[in-house]
Amino acid sequence: MPTREIYWNIAGHLILYLFVAAGAVAFVYGVYRHWRLWSLGRPEVRWDRPWERLKSVLANTFLHASVLKEPYPGLMHFLIFWGFAVLAAGTGIVLLQADLGLRVLYGGFYLWLSLALDLFGVAAAAGIVVALFRRYVQRPSRLDSTADDALVLVGLLVILLSGFALEGLRMAGAGDQWPYWSPVGLLFARLFGGVLSGGVLHPAPELTPVVASYRFFWWGHMLLAVGLIAYMPYSKLFHVFVSPANQFLRNLASRGALTHVDIENTETFGASRLDEFTWKQLFDTDACTRCGRCQDQCPAHFAGKPLTPKGVIQEMRKALAAHGPALAEVKARVRKKLLEEAAASAGDGGAGERPVIDPAREYEAMEEAVAELEMPSLIDDIITEDVLWACTTCRSCEEQCPVFVEVIPKIVEMRRYLVLMESRMPTEVGRTLRNLQNNGNPWGLGRTQRGDWLGKVEVRRLAEGEEVDYLYWVGCFGAFDDRSKAITEATIKLFQAAGLDFGVIGEAETCCGDSARRLGNEYLYQTMAIENIETLSSYRFKKIVTHCPHCLNALKNEYPQLGGDFEVVHHSEVIAGLLAEGRLKPAAPLTGEAARVTYQDPCYLGRYNDVFDAPRRALAAAGATVVEMSRSGRTSFCCGAGGGRMWLEEEAAHKVNARRAEQALATGPHTIVTACPYCLQMFDDGLKAVGKEEDITKDLAEVVLRALG
Repeated sequence: MPTREIYWNIAGHLILYLFVAAGAVAFVYGVYRHWRLWSLGRPEVRWDRPWERLKSVLANTFLHASVLKEPYPGLMHFLIFWGFAVLAAGTGIVLLQADLGLRVLYGGFYLWLSLALDLFGVAAAAGIVVALFRRYVQRPSRLDSTADDALVLVGLLVILLSGFALEGLRMAGAGDQWPYWSPVGLLFARLFGGVLSGGVLHPAPELTPVVASYRFFWWGHMLLAVGLIAYMPYSKLFHVFVSPANQFLRNLASRGALTHVDIENTETFGASRLDEFTWKQLFDTDACTRCGRCQDQCPAHFAGKPLTPKGVIQEMRKALAAHGPALAEVKARVRKKLLEEAAASAGDGGAGERPVIDPAREYEAMEEAVAELEMPSLIDDIITEDVLWACTTCRSCEEQCPVFVEVIPKIVEMRRYLVLMESRMPTEVGRTLRNLQNNGNPWGLGRTQRGDWLGKVEVRRLAEGEEVDYLYWVGCFGAFDDRSKAITEATIKLFQAAGLDFGVIGEAETCCGDSARRLGNEYLYQTMAIENIETLSSYRFKKIVTHCPHCLNALKNEYPQLGGDFEVVHHSEVIAGLLAEGRLKPAAPLTGEAARVTYQDPCYLGRYNDVFDAPRRALAAAGATVVEMSRSGRTSFCCGAGGGRMWLEEEAAHKVNARRAEQALATGPHTIVTACPYCLQMFDDGLKAVGKEEDITKDLAEVVLRALG
């Protein structure tokens, strides 16, 4: 057999196709197992706006925009991804020519492909080495390494190295006229005895060991590659498929809006079993790559609380894998029985119509059937109440997740179940919800007291039907809390100084319902929201302005679910605009030490509503020099009050606001500025917790008002 042909004739190579077929069967079966578990979930539409979704995949899968938010691990993954993407494409091209007889490798294309495969192969190998070093030498606390992680990384590295060895053996045995187009192959060829002379690689003098080694590496390389592909659905490697799919299926609705519940046609609320989540929420558990970015960004975890977003997702994934198959069988059996009952009860009158299952009956039947399985309870046995109530819904976890796993909706669904189905909640939550229901504010103060602040401030009080440019929504804090009334007064004085056409509605307001919704009482939230929508609809205005980001988010992003479509802006946006237009002119801008401030980005203003620049522009116009904290902007650290946590007691050792106060003080500020009454109160308490008794916290409106002189 001629030397140049011996390498393309592996004895029994057709047997490989049997292994490929077996691997394909294993792969498809593994995918089916996952699909069956995802199908447990309730319906949810996640394929609207397809072009926007495809752009998300282009940006975040192929360009790695979300992954590269953290440069070090992001670049590592970028090298691995593109290394194997190019190698897979090259393998496909070779397959077309070698196995299907299509002539695609010719002339310069072959040389450029050869060079690309070598270079991208090196890139992938470098990425894997960095991954191994990071995971097993540096060992960051957020990574929990398993045997599967090691198996996948080592397996991929062995595939790469064996591929390079194959290339080198081929070149050493057959020679190569253009060896420099395969630089890594050339390196291996020289190791195997190839002779480089005059820019041409000549065959090794002794061919027998080269041939034997080539055949050995060929079989090892091919079988390992087929084995890893078959193993994908059973390992972390499955994220190669589900993570890009999750980027396609990402939430394109408003970030600030929780899932709408049709309370008039719903018998059960929330989720306490896996099948009560949507299929997308179950899909999330497989899309999660366990990178731990969410955990690093979680303020509750940082403060030592039991919550870790990654932990919630991974515990759900483990529960789905362990108990999902049995639950799927039970659900199929229950639905079959109920469909038969529905068909029987319909009788002849139901001929030709599909039987309809009553949701309440299905829930009851499922509860009975699941009880017989004696499987662990998702809430309590797998995810504890302490974990669920620790979340501030700051959305930092979702902001940093490279594959857009949604954590907060799952936590809120479980809170909804606890509150509305079992009336289980911390004492403070129960008290707050009663106060909201009875008096329309979280302190339980009389509804008639909501307008008392009007006696101290001269401001236009709107009558129904009266028209203004801006309706100033004061909110519960601005109307009842003594410290926050100063924000209300400062905002009004700024608007009046600028000649803004605005007014307030006083006691006609009631709580926006933000805390009620995030604490799990969807019914109470909708009651309050509908009342506010009816009230607001009786006034005429162009925009609503509020100084509370929680009110902003509810009115702007969540009220449209109930028919309340209003244009809502934050007072920082209006103030920044008035300063830029010259309608507000600082006569006594901040100077010297007083000009040194640090700014706290409220979660519901920044990450939820993308208002980052306006407050900083306003501060700069007032003469302030903003010294940023170590975590600011999209990575800002929560004050600890969101998600209804404002109304829950904090353990002294685990105060989120104390940790944030320390970060703020580290900048050496004269003033800590924020644009949220929740943040303001939490900073006052947090500063005292770390021994800082001075009152150095101000709202943006107060700082700008001072600069006006």
